[in-house]
Amino acid sequence: MDPQPLWLTFRLAALTTLILLVLALPLAYWLAYTRFRGRVLVEAVIGMPLVLPPSVLGFYLLLAFSPSYAFGAWIEATLGLRLVFSFPGLVVASVIYSLPFMVYPLQAGLQSLPASLREASYTLGKSTSETFFKVLLPNCKSAILTALVLTFAHTVGEFGVVLMIGGNIPGVTKVASVAIYNEVEALNYSVANQYALVLFVVTFVILLLVYTFNNRLLRVRYPA
Repeated sequence: MDPQPLWLTFRLAALTTLILLVLALPLAYWLAYTRFRGRVLVEAVIGMPLVLPPSVLGFYLLLAFSPSYAFGAWIEATLGLRLVFSFPGLVVASVIYSLPFMVYPLQAGLQSLPASLREASYTLGKSTSETFFKVLLPNCKSAILTALVLTFAHTVGEFGVVLMIGGNIPGVTKVASVAIYNEVEALNYSVANQYALVLFVVTFVILLLVYTFNNRLLRVRYPA
């Protein structure tokens, strides 16, 4: 078994998770507390990856990222970066594809907090940013952890989108899910099983740790 697809997979998942955490925190805060009437439209756009077939999303991203079209040509001319069949392209596609898995748990966590927390913070003279980082986020540890784990696990399990955008370039875009597909096609079930087993064990251990942490947090907040 070549470990490179696994390394690429976990590297992609880690980068996607970190980028989405930075992007999703202010977005989730805005969605949780804004009174903007068009919020439902924004939520619908964010949630599209949950219901769209990955091949559909991957196809449109492939067109958008292609240097034959305006956006892809602009990215390549401005940044010197080609997003099609490259690792940076996988990262951008994964950020888009996994966005709801980061935003929605954070939004739900913020909305579950009592309004008195924010009101008390503002009464004490705290700014919006201070209230967000020092009052609200410390009370959303469970939601933050859930969002991180769901995003990481979802990115690890990507197949359709990464195959459409990145193809199957060893050491560049060949992630574990694509490697499993290749080995199954070649009837190398033993190698495919090794890749699959590593992903299965890693994701199971991560989820087990998350549920353990969340249960302990609940016991601390609501002791019997």
